[in-house]
Amino acid sequence: MVKPLSTWPWENLGNFKYLLYGPLIAKVVQSKPWDQEATQKDAWCLHILIICALRCLLHAFWCSFCNLHSLTRKRSIHQVGVDFKQIDKEWHWDNFIILQAFMACMAYYSFPFLGNLPMWNSKGLIFALLLHVGVSEPLYYWVHRFVLHSDFMFKNYHAIHHASPVPQPFTAGHATPLEHLILGSLIGIPTLGVSLIGYGSVGTIYGYILAFDFLRCMGHSNIEVVPNWVFRIFPFLRYLIYTPTYHNLHHKEMDSNFCLFMPLFDALWNTIHKESWELHKKISTGVNAREPDFVFLCHVVDVVSSLHAPLFLRSFVSMPFENRLFLLPFWPSAFVTMLILWAISKTFIITFYNLRGRLHHSWCVPRYGFQYFLPFAKDGINNQIEDAILRADRTGVKVISLAALNKNEALNGGGTLFVKKLPNLRVRVVHGNTLTAAVIIKEIPSDVKEVFLTGATSKLGRAIALYLSRRKVRVLKTLRRMQMLTLSKERFQSIQNEAPKEQQSYLVQITKYEAAQHCKMWIVGKWLTPGQQRWAPPGTHFNQFVVPPIFPFRRDCTYGELAAMQLPEDVEGLGTCEYTMSRGGVHACHAGGVVHLLEGWTHHEVGAIDVDKIDIVWEAALKHGLKPVFSYP
Repeated sequence: MVKPLSTWPWENLGNFKYLLYGPLIAKVVQSKPWDQEATQKDAWCLHILIICALRCLLHAFWCSFCNLHSLTRKRSIHQVGVDFKQIDKEWHWDNFIILQAFMACMAYYSFPFLGNLPMWNSKGLIFALLLHVGVSEPLYYWVHRFVLHSDFMFKNYHAIHHASPVPQPFTAGHATPLEHLILGSLIGIPTLGVSLIGYGSVGTIYGYILAFDFLRCMGHSNIEVVPNWVFRIFPFLRYLIYTPTYHNLHHKEMDSNFCLFMPLFDALWNTIHKESWELHKKISTGVNAREPDFVFLCHVVDVVSSLHAPLFLRSFVSMPFENRLFLLPFWPSAFVTMLILWAISKTFIITFYNLRGRLHHSWCVPRYGFQYFLPFAKDGINNQIEDAILRADRTGVKVISLAALNKNEALNGGGTLFVKKLPNLRVRVVHGNTLTAAVIIKEIPSDVKEVFLTGATSKLGRAIALYLSRRKVRVLKTLRRMQMLTLSKERFQSIQNEAPKEQQSYLVQITKYEAAQHCKMWIVGKWLTPGQQRWAPPGTHFNQFVVPPIFPFRRDCTYGELAAMQLPEDVEGLGTCEYTMSRGGVHACHAGGVVHLLEGWTHHEVGAIDVDKIDIVWEAALKHGLKPVFSYP
């Protein structure tokens, strides 16, 4: 049976739970606190709503900070990422803010003088601190140690908070209603107590609540933010303020470090973990850091998709990317970020995961899709990629895999430029196109006898055409740009006076175009406009390897996703979807680099695709537990 106060009353409402703020919003509209004649008493509902919003922003800020891996990874406590399972469990981490908003309303109606508090009273901060240290801290210690960690209470209430393997700022809010009622009461002791003795103020309430949440987020951040030199110079401070390392030991061992924010109370009752200070020293100095074995070097597709990064919204990133209405207000800030990255940024880490004891990083070249087609930007992009390869080589990375436009043939010959320029590389440079070609080919049903191939044919297209030809599949491939296919027979008749050679060239294009009109399997390596898609017959399947994917214009046709593979089931710490890929799915070029690492291959995979190795790479991928993500209906 479900124990009382172990589940949230609005648990089944999903995101409709935010309608519970409705009465507060209605009260604000009714009281009109913005009017000149309004009093402080009319603004109490507005203050509650503002505090709720600030608490949400504070937790989001801390979560974004924890995902600044380029800045924080060397001081990470757990060298494992937050996986999808933990993200889903903590999805409604902000339930406690709604609960404590209700508690604030009850406090106001119980003590109406709270509506007449001045905006500021400096003495209130002093008394709030005294009440916190003298009452809230020891009370929480005893409740936490002897109540929440008793067998019955831990099993039925507190275990959910300890269920998150990697503590994060959102983990601070992931607990049962009973725990948050206790925490809300602890918050109320200093804020309400100061008001009862006559030193209360709106500023004290704001300051104490936000400071409380700030320290809670810090303790659950998984990043050691307190430098060790502070404790060396001021040893007594280690008993006045806890650290993320200190609190993480409690989550790990659960029989020590019970304090709220002050280890002093653990020291008084002899429950400080014996490794607390030494582990803090080790992590804060970066000794605990690991270097990656594999790097996937990606780039941003466009301005809006740049918001699909762990720095923005963890919940949004844990789902496949798609354009959503709520992203629109963030577009200006994303555009400014693009300009800043273009001007001053270097390649940075965006996410990581572990696979069979090896650390895999995704590094992002701070360039957007359109920039790869600017002639003056070519050298700068290649310099960014080269710097990333050299950095990977210095740090002992085994394989670095180039994504999408980073291996563009016109940019660097599919990575050949770097291998020739840097002949002594220990890191293996891989474009992953061999596995990409294999995924595209394997998606084509065995009974298909004819395909139409258009678009980028320099590497992938050529290899696919050669492989299919060996399978006795007829490959129709354009010799000119797709626009040439729109040439009609009437146009051909109008050029009768032109040179025979030119007539023959046009005639070839028309013949291929007419053949394409009857072929229901299109392999697309170039973005097709809706007008170009019209030439496909009804029932056509567009099997594509173009970034971004073509717009699904035809309702009577089907559209394949980008070539992708599912990572093995034993992957650890994966909590980010790769662009439009499903959970656990990665682009085939990413998977190709993973296979290269797992197989221990020592050759570079750059330039033209070796058609003879397509089946070898495919079998190796299946052997290591990677699964194809086919979208053919």
